[in-house]
Amino acid sequence: MDGLCASRRDLNNLMSATVPISSPATVSYTLSELMVAAAAREIRDGELVFVGMRLPLIAFVVAKKTHAPHAIGLFENGVIRSTPAAELIYTMADPPNILGATQCLDMLGVMSLLQSGRVHLGFLGAAEVDRFGNLNSTEVRGTKGLVRLPGSGGACDIASLAQRFVVLLEHSRERLPERVGYITSPGNGEGTGWRQRAGLPRGGPSAVITTKAVLRFGETGEAYLASVHPGIEVDEVLAATGWKLNSGENIGVTPEPTAEELQAIREYDKDGFWTS
Repeated sequence: MDGLCASRRDLNNLMSATVPISSPATVSYTLSELMVAAAAREIRDGELVFVGMRLPLIAFVVAKKTHAPHAIGLFENGVIRSTPAAELIYTMADPPNILGATQCLDMLGVMSLLQSGRVHLGFLGAAEVDRFGNLNSTEVRGTKGLVRLPGSGGACDIASLAQRFVVLLEHSRERLPERVGYITSPGNGEGTGWRQRAGLPRGGPSAVITTKAVLRFGETGEAYLASVHPGIEVDEVLAATGWKLNSGENIGVTPEPTAEELQAIREYDKDGFWTS
């Protein structure tokens, strides 16, 4: 629904090729499970959240079962849920997502919650994200020339009107250029004050969770390196970023999934369809 099928497919291929990460203190986990846990922690209790599909879908389940039992999930096809679907879903319109839903509206019904400022958080994907958190899911230029992508779907609405949004994507110089080739969904534009000047009443990017790190945004609207994933070096992240990424001396390590988080992930996605 958010017009990012191609980029999600690429990320899925990357995840399926990822070997499990192990730590002496914890059980093994996959990179997808680490990203799910990081995404789940972005959800606060009682919030209205545009869930989306794939990893954010599982993140919503984890948040509900751990620290945010009163969060409400919104789906762009009009479904509103106070509880996760009883079974794993593969599209928003799957019957388990309809059964037991709080409400089944149309797209306009849920998107209007954005306009009224009631949506706290939206999860998005993208083909490209730049230094100011602008997203491109419309077209990219690569070795094979111009590649046309599906476009925005509801992503532009979420990026424009949610109180904040979080992006998940592969970490590479191609996916994280200094400036996106096309702004499909606005982040912080050109920096400080841009959203206000553009007439956007609220929001902006809160975090970019990649396959290597977590980026956050400072007062200037520019991304900075907040944490690296276990086993990843800072220099590796900097080399895989298309601009001189701001980094300080106190860069953290992304917390590993807890036993409780892993249990929630694996009970819901039993066969690892989204998280293997």
